[in-house]
Amino acid sequence: PDASFVYLGDTARYPYGNKSPEIVARYARENAEFLLAHGATSIVIACNTASAVATEALRTAYPRVPVFEVITPAVEDAFRVSRGRIGVIGTRATIASGAYQRALSVRAEVEVVTRACPLFVPLVEEGWLEDDETKRIVRRYLSSVRQRGVDTLILGCTHYPLLSPIIARFMGRRTRLIDSGQ
Repeated sequence: PDASFVYLGDTARYPYGNKSPEIVARYARENAEFLLAHGATSIVIACNTASAVATEALRTAYPRVPVFEVITPAVEDAFRVSRGRIGVIGTRATIASGAYQRALSVRAEVEVVTRACPLFVPLVEEGWLEDDETKRIVRRYLSSVRQRGVDTLILGCTHYPLLSPIIARFMGRRTRLIDSGQ
């Protein structure tokens, strides 16, 4: 509770979800160097894409600095509420990394359904949270996820919670949403 914070929002180079893992890892290292130079004693990676592709690189580069990411807590929350069928939606880079799939695979009884939803970020950036176009795109991306009967859906991008109301309505009451940022 007595910790002070140094915050860096990389607004010059985001969103990360459409960039290569190498670029995201480089940005994460540069961001960590900036934070550490400004007195940070631990690092929280609050981006799913950076968490998915750069966590281990940062832990290796800075072995004495605690590095926290958003994937592990989201998976733990999903395990707590799921009845066995967990969906994960995220950017192309997050889904392609396999980070959520690996984290969820520690429980053999869990079925994992993933779907990249790259247009969700620009929709949020434009503020199109309840527009008809957004509803159509949500339906297009998530129809296959809903058909697979997921009972829990991890929102694997920190932009996606802004679309929670429309996603929740489409998925139905039986699907619990997990906000990775929470």
